[in-house]
Amino acid sequence: MAIKYLKKAIKNPSTDDNKTREIVQNILNDIEKRREEAIKEVTKKFDNYEGEVIVSKEKIEEASKKVSQKTKDDVQFAHERVRKFAEHQLKSMNNNFEVELSDGLYAGQRLIPVDTAGCYIPGGRYAHISSAVMAITPAKVAGVKTIICASPPKDVNGANAGIIYAANLCGADVILNLGGIAAIASMTYGCFNNPPVDFLVGAGNQYVAEAKRIVYGKVGIDQFAGPTEIAIIADKSADKEIVAVDIVGQAEHGYNSPGWLFTTDKSVADYVIKRIPELIKELPELPRISAEAAWKDYGEVVLCDSNEEMAIVSDKYASEHLEVHAENLDWWLKRLRNYGSLFLGEETTVAYGDKCSGTNHILPTKGGGRYTGGLFVGKFIKTLTFQRMSRDANKVVGATAARLARAEGMEAHARTADIRLKKYGHSK
Repeated sequence: MAIKYLKKAIKNPSTDDNKTREIVQNILNDIEKRREEAIKEVTKKFDNYEGEVIVSKEKIEEASKKVSQKTKDDVQFAHERVRKFAEHQLKSMNNNFEVELSDGLYAGQRLIPVDTAGCYIPGGRYAHISSAVMAITPAKVAGVKTIICASPPKDVNGANAGIIYAANLCGADVILNLGGIAAIASMTYGCFNNPPVDFLVGAGNQYVAEAKRIVYGKVGIDQFAGPTEIAIIADKSADKEIVAVDIVGQAEHGYNSPGWLFTTDKSVADYVIKRIPELIKELPELPRISAEAAWKDYGEVVLCDSNEEMAIVSDKYASEHLEVHAENLDWWLKRLRNYGSLFLGEETTVAYGDKCSGTNHILPTKGGGRYTGGLFVGKFIKTLTFQRMSRDANKVVGATAARLARAEGMEAHARTADIRLKKYGHSK
């Protein structure tokens, strides 16, 4: 390989993890001991909020009235597509079955949704209305009995009105005015008279991600997530301006959001390196500050010799979002293996998937695309197995299990087979 870094990142997505971990662990320990009292203190400290934690039906109605009809229409548009895609995913999964593996030995599978899911909806820097659609909709389609969601309070009235409207529309049973570590802890430990959740999902900042990582084991989680990422594969056919704009589009998420370009065309690389700072300067203050830091510290431009080399580099990075601006899109679809979600051709872009096109935007980061995909209906469903067998089947299965157990030095295991072989009249 002869790749060349025309721009190399100063930091990587795991920078500052240790510092974050210590802060989060201390807060979680306190909340586990003092529960609601500690949650209220943390919420007052970080969100300057002292109102009701659980959003009442009356407050949901009030919030819905604050949302414009156009925004409601857009939320419904997104919900319909995310729901439809989730329904097709559910249909594609293997059904319950039972199979005879050998004479008298039957084994089977049951697909059972978790009882309770917790959905975290970011609402700090930006009001992520679409995240409510992405987190809650597949849980509802999966058949989860109780869905609890939490989102940071924006002011004295609680969470963003658009988020409350979307969460209610998509089927949340409980909505909490809680953000960050407090929200993750409340859903994990079952505070405010809610049941502890079985499974936690949702994107968030580094503190949310670290809190989910720490509570994993007490509850299931969708994935170990970090700052959002974008990578773009671009050849000589790429529209240089669109490539630059799309990288900036993700950089506004936060100061630590990586943007990577892999290209075989130096003119594309040179243009993007020059153009991105110019595009960032044109942004409003909040996204401009985030994007400037993200591109300075985490942006990379990698020049490659061939399409295959770009594919190798891309699979190594395993980016959360991967756009392909290149010829022969079918080749890329078949060749690429590691990513969170793939966007083929300039006609689509990460923002479409983030907001409303149907695929989920809660995706693996920090290389997680090497071993897992993003949130989908199947994440909320347990694949459970069972078995049953005839007494006659014990003659073979029991004897085999006993021999294997003794080969492993596990005599007590072997004797559970022996007693059945003796009872059913089989010799060892």
